This record gives sequence, C-alpha cells and structure tokens, in this order.
Amino acid sequence: MATITDPVVRAHKREVIEKAVLRFCGDSGDGMQITGSQFTNTVALYGNDLATFPDYPAEIRAPAGTLPGVSGFQIQFSSSDVFTPGDSVDVLVAMNPAALKTNIKDLKTNGILIVNRDAFTDADLRKADVLSNPLEDHSLDGYRLFPVDLERLTRSALQDLGLDAKSMDRCKNFFALGMSYWLYNRTMDLTYKWIEDKFKAKPLLVEANKMAMRAGYNYCEATEAFQVSYEIPPAKLTPGTYRNLSGNQALAIGFVAASQKSGLPLFLGSYPITPASDILHELSMYKNFGVMTFQAEDEIAAITSAIGAAYSGSLALTTTSGPGMALKTEAMGLAIMTEIPLVICDIQRGGPSTGLPTKTEQADLLQAMFGRNSEAPIPVLAPSTPGDCFWVAVEAARIALKYMIPVIILSDGYLANGAEPWRIPNVDEIPGIQVKFATDPVGFLPYKRDPQTLARPWAIPGTPGLEHRIGGIEKQDVTGNVNYEPMNHEKMVRIRAAKVEGIAQDIPDVVPAGDPDGDLLIVAWGSTYGAITAGLKAGRAKGHRIGHVHLRHLNPFPKNLGEVMSRYSQVLVPEMNMGQLSMILRAKFLVDAQGYNKIQGQPFKQAEIEAKIEEILG
Repeated sequence: MATITDPVVRAHKREVIEKAVLRFCGDSGDGMQITGSQFTNTVALYGNDLATFPDYPAEIRAPAGTLPGVSGFQIQFSSSDVFTPGDSVDVLVAMNPAALKTNIKDLKTNGILIVNRDAFTDADLRKADVLSNPLEDHSLDGYRLFPVDLERLTRSALQDLGLDAKSMDRCKNFFALGMSYWLYNRTMDLTYKWIEDKFKAKPLLVEANKMAMRAGYNYCEATEAFQVSYEIPPAKLTPGTYRNLSGNQALAIGFVAASQKSGLPLFLGSYPITPASDILHELSMYKNFGVMTFQAEDEIAAITSAIGAAYSGSLALTTTSGPGMALKTEAMGLAIMTEIPLVICDIQRGGPSTGLPTKTEQADLLQAMFGRNSEAPIPVLAPSTPGDCFWVAVEAARIALKYMIPVIILSDGYLANGAEPWRIPNVDEIPGIQVKFATDPVGFLPYKRDPQTLARPWAIPGTPGLEHRIGGIEKQDVTGNVNYEPMNHEKMVRIRAAKVEGIAQDIPDVVPAGDPDGDLLIVAWGSTYGAITAGLKAGRAKGHRIGHVHLRHLNPFPKNLGEVMSRYSQVLVPEMNMGQLSMILRAKFLVDAQGYNKIQGQPFKQAEIEAKIEEILG
C-alpha cells in the first residue's frame, strides 16, 4: 500500500493579508459541503474569525453536471472581526461548467479561479447549457485562471491502491482541498483526523482521501502553479475556549442547556423538513443528558406530541419550517388555550408552498405573529447570528416556563447552515431557570394566576388532588371549567393577550449600536445582522450619524423601542421579505419606516446595505 510523504518545501512568496473569501462549488455529489466544512474547521482552529454560507441545491437528485444540481460553500476568514461570508469571492474552485457558470459572477476581477479541466468536455458543456468552452474562448481573461486536471491527477496519485475509477474520482474534492490548504498555508492535520474517524471502517478510503489531499498540496509545491501563497494571522478574539458552531447546532445545545438549568427532561417532537432537520439529528445524540427525540409521522403529530410532553412536565419543543408551521397552526391554538410551556422553532426558507426549500428567507414573521384563528398572541424571538441561536434557545425556554406559554423562535436557513467561532460560556454565565410545579391541593384552581406573570399553575397529571380539565374549548376564569359565556370569553382573551404584553417588562431595553441619535436608524431582525453591522461601520466612517437596533424580541417589542425610533430623522428596515416588520412598526408606532426588501433566497450583502444608506442620506 502506498504511503503518504511530507511535501517538498520550496521557496515561494508568502504574502500576509487581512482576510479572504473562498468558495467551493460543484455538483451535489462532489462533496463541496464536506470540503468547505473541513476548511472551515481548520481556519477556526488556527484562530481566524469567520463566517460561512453553505448553498445547497434544491433538487435532491438533479442530473449530474446540470445547473439545478450545483452545490456551493463560501467562507470568509480574517484576522479581524467578520460579520458576513463576504460579498465577492477572492478564490473560486469550480468542479464543472455548471458550477462555473452559476458562480463566476461573484468572483472578483483578477481573482483566482481554479477549475477541474477534466470536466470541460463537450458533453459536460452541453449539460450546463454552455455554448463554447470558457477555458478556450477568452471569456475568463479577467481572472487568474488555473485549469487543473483534478480527476487525472487524483487517479494518478491513487493508482496503486486498487480502487475502481469511480471511487478514485470521489476523492478529487480532497485534492482541491489540499490545494486550498497550500494556498493559505494551513495544516492538513485536522482533516487527517476527520478522515480517519469518518472512514475508520474502510481503511482503504482513509488512505485514499489522505493521499488525494496530500497530492493536491504537493501539486502546488511541485509545479509552482501559484507564485504566491497567503497568510492570514489569527484574530484577536475574546479569550476563551471556542468551537465552530452552526445555527442549528447552537439551537440544539441551547435547549440542552435550558433543560439542565431548569432540571426538566427535554422532549423534541419533530417531522423532518429542510432546513430544520439538523436540530432533530443533533438532539438525538444527547440521550445521555436525558433528551428524548421523537420523529413523528407528520407535522401535526410532532407538535401534539410536544404538547403532551409539556403537559406531563417536560421542557418541550417542536421544530419545522414555514410549510410545517402552517400545519401546526391549530395545535398552537391548543397550546395557547391550555396555557402550557412549549417552544416552536421555525427555520424559515423561501416560499410559498415548497418554494425554495434550500434557500433562505424571512417571510414567516406575519405568520408567527398572526397566523392563527381568533385572538391568539404568542411571544416571538429571533436570533441574529449562528452563535446567538444558543442564547435565544435559552431565552425562549425561560419565557415559556416562567409565563406558561408557547413561544416561537424564527431562525432561517442562512443562520441554520452558516457557522462561526463560538466562545463556549461558563455554566454560571447561562441564566438560571426556575420551575415550580403545583403540588398542594388546598386552594388549587387550575387557572388561578400569578399576579406578576399571569401564569397559571403547572399541575402534573397524576398529582393527588390536582385533577383539572384540559382541552381546546374556552375555559372559565380561575376554575378552568368549559364555559361559553360572552363576557368570560372576552376576559380570557384579554388575559392571554396581557400575559404576552407583560413579557415586555421582563426583557432588556434596546440600546442602538452606532450613534444614539441622528439621521438614520436601521431597525432589523434575524440574519440581516451581519450585513447591517458591516454597512453601519462603513456608513459611519463616511461621517453619517446612524444607529442600528437589532430586535431579538419581536412580540412583544422592547418597551423603549418607540422612544428610540423617535431620536432619528429616518427609519430603515431591511428584510428578506416584502416588508413585514416595517408594516408592524408603522402600524404600532405610526413611524414612517422605509422598507428595503430582498426576496431572492440569498442573504443581504454589505454593499447592498451601504448603497441603500447612501441613497437615503446622499
């Protein structure tokens, strides 16, 4: 069996730069997500700040080499703070013509373009609807083009292992990864360990993937294809222990933390749906923490199983995306009527209907706020970064348990799949969550409320003397008996609404980033945070007086939000929808909020925010 040898070290120019944006793109079977994830883990371990943007194809089995089957993974890594995965790309690795065609527009002029020359046959060009070979027609003259025979070179490196051609070709992504490690002076050790763990049952594949990666690294050394390699020093991050974390992973471990802090078992009732499914996958690995995961047969069974778990004393949640939220609507009304703690995670995607299942959007805010029959308010929270998903999970659990109420979390595909370095908090940094079950039958009434929170008692089934009615028919105030009286119904509706509004006294006031007053306030929510933060810095550097309020609590709003907005001449609300938050702000605060709306399945770019600021302020 062939062995791996250390690369020959040659003299070449090494240039120190502050940041870089790298994108891998290819067919959905080319392993672009694995390649990007491994590069991300390596630069994270080195100490760079980073942000990633995995871009999945919507078609599960699109024909190989076609435009609908293109998969991509972009990362920006830097020695300074990173807020977005980057607007434009410094290095593009394209595995076939379809990947090149769909991604070349984002490569900077004079950027590095690495293409798999073996995939540019006449048949491959026809699959991508490309009329002439871009490697020959001078259409790529504006870039630093490096055609590499990835398949041929990978097969040559692995020819002594006895693998069939198909198995060898599957390793070409690691050849490209090795080239990328050479280009940015990164070690391959972490990826070696990952390969050994991933393919430990197949030693031949361990050897093949490691050799392919080493071959890509050695190719850059031996051929001197690149005149320059790049060094990006570590970032000056807050001291602590970090891990690379996606938004869905952060939500999962946030709920585990909330379970431990509250002393309650954690139950997830879920039906798989993109892009929420990873939360189910992640939580299924935490059984040693008392976590129970249930993959239901449909969305309705998923939420009703969670309602049952909450009724019986668990910290209960259900996860879904927009179409699943629609199916869960009636059961959400049941949770509101029975007043039990439940967390509903909506990982938003492009719609309506199936829409853009692998692309991002922020279009479920009105659904979360008003998408139920009758008067049925629910608290709504939204994380702003992948790491912030952890803290929003803890906060949602705290509100649900303290106020005996269902809570909605609005994340989205960009946060769910994106990743960043996340400082692991100390246990004492995570707020405690107090839970008190009703146990005394003397004077027990199922809807007798806490005067501060308006929460009703949490009486676990089977507790002697605490038998009470449960269900979706209107309850009589205090007793919980079925009641159809008009005035009682109005009273209960108003109490449930007052309970939600009262949460505003229990959340922090907003403090604008940037200028505390001035010409423009940007009000936003969710995953627009990174692009707005970067745009804000650029706008203020030009002398504009700009503030930025990024809302974590969307229902109820922080109690000082109206006063803060009044300090600025204009209010801008960027959203990945048709203007849902701006509509609510205009209605509630009578403020002339201007919407800036993008509905393309892609996140905002920093340049787009900067251009809008200049348009408004001139």
